[in-house]
Amino acid sequence: MDRNHYRFRSLWSLPAPAGPVYRALERIEDYPRWWPQVREVTRLDTTGGVARIRSVLPLDLTTTVREERRDPLAGVLEVRLSGDLDGWARWTVTPAGPGGTHARYDQEVDVRKPLLRRLAVPGRPLFHANHALMMRSGRRGLAAHLQAV
Repeated sequence: MDRNHYRFRSLWSLPAPAGPVYRALERIEDYPRWWPQVREVTRLDTTGGVARIRSVLPLDLTTTVREERRDPLAGVLEVRLSGDLDGWARWTVTPAGPGGTHARYDQEVDVRKPLLRRLAVPGRPLFHANHALMMRSGRRGLAAHLQAV
């Protein structure tokens, strides 16, 4: 196993219909409004942008996000990542009960940021915890955002 390779999966249960959840997730330039750890997104064009992310750890990750698949009927948004993180990420949005939605986030990346690569072995548990905190905060932020719109 490559110590700089990570796979993540998160499942968000949200109290909103699938359509509005999907529309919020496809607007990456709005993520900083509701997801505190997504500090900045600069659109490059209609299919990509550059995101700067910072969670509990005192370092920024900068990655270029490029749309690979946008399928509203299947509820799938998939992007290619390059930069400090190299790989892919996918949202799969499905209805869950009356007025609710599940948003599943899958990510598979290789870390390219030199400091994180040097800390790969001792830092791995901390990196996983950092990601979990970021995802928990993102779910709360999106839920509040969807209630406000």
